[in-house]
Amino acid sequence: MPSNEKLTGRCNCGAVTFSAAGPFRPPSACHCKSCRRQTGHYTVATKVRRADLDVSGETAMTWYAATANAQRGFCATCGAHLFWRENGADTVWIKAGCLDEPTGLALAEHIFVSEKGDYYDITDGLPQRSEY
Repeated sequence: MPSNEKLTGRCNCGAVTFSAAGPFRPPSACHCKSCRRQTGHYTVATKVRRADLDVSGETAMTWYAATANAQRGFCATCGAHLFWRENGADTVWIKAGCLDEPTGLALAEHIFVSEKGDYYDITDGLPQRSEY
């Protein structure tokens, strides 16, 4: 995707909408226990600079301290998972499932596969990393 492209997205109920300017990191599928428990399965996200993300409806957002080092952003109205950010970082991960299509993105890798659920296999041939 060209670096000047923009992506848009929203939560399920539309209370939170956003636009982001590239460049976008190729998406990673995270299989860690924290992501799986938070979302019900593994999650896929792309990363952008925080300065390139414009969020509307922030009053409907809640940030949950998932770990001592990171927060997950979701809509407090419908519960849709939208963002993940590391404390103090100048980037934010955008959950691919909340992006409007077409995204032009393609899954690049699987991370934290050492924590993946025992109820599925990863068979797409993409790189698998035990951590990030």
